[in-house]
Amino acid sequence: MTDFKEIYATQAEQYERLVAREDVEGNILKALQSIYPLANADVVEFGAGTGRLTGLLAPLVKSLRAYDESAAMLAVAERKLQESGLANWRTARSRCVAATSFAVADHRSIPLPHHSADIAIEGWAFGHFVGWFPANWREEADRALAEMERLLRPGGVMILLETLGTGFETPTPPEQLRPFYHWLETEHHFHHTWIRTDYHFASQTEAAELLNFFFGPEMAAQAQIRFPECTGIWHKTI
Repeated sequence: MTDFKEIYATQAEQYERLVAREDVEGNILKALQSIYPLANADVVEFGAGTGRLTGLLAPLVKSLRAYDESAAMLAVAERKLQESGLANWRTARSRCVAATSFAVADHRSIPLPHHSADIAIEGWAFGHFVGWFPANWREEADRALAEMERLLRPGGVMILLETLGTGFETPTPPEQLRPFYHWLETEHHFHHTWIRTDYHFASQTEAAELLNFFFGPEMAAQAQIRFPECTGIWHKTI
């Protein structure tokens, strides 16, 4: 079984190689723009990782404060944004007031005041509560959702992106996450949609290497240059 905590703590560069190949058609940004207008929005990102969503949002929004529990992942995100040349970006360590900042924080305790954002977003982060807290994932996920809601202004939106199946052309949620998704929709009344976020690898060899790294040998055995993936998007207006 993949040790995701170990990957996030020690293999951030390899993880970035994988996610850099994801969403070849650019469907994530299109979907986000259809849910809430990004221009002039103040955004808080939970589980920013290596900046997969951050890089999409930063050029468009008014401000973006992004958090993750892994300093290693944020270091990669920091380098990426520096290399991108986004003039409005600074690290949270800078003394400068900036439009975008990163800092290490737990999803359930973000160091920001109430009502400080229009969008609270997470990508492929909250689903881990199910695996990491099997006995009480509802309570832990509730704390993260409550933190999102605390940070939002009236009319703001909570957005969650989670997997609906890698290697599948139509939504096929992992069995262990089905209760989580049902809970979001029935207990928390999130609206739900889905998109394709296919990978496009440089070669068959790269596809097998990176799929094996994160998903394991069974997935790697199916490797192809264009590799299908479905992503679910849950959203709720406050």
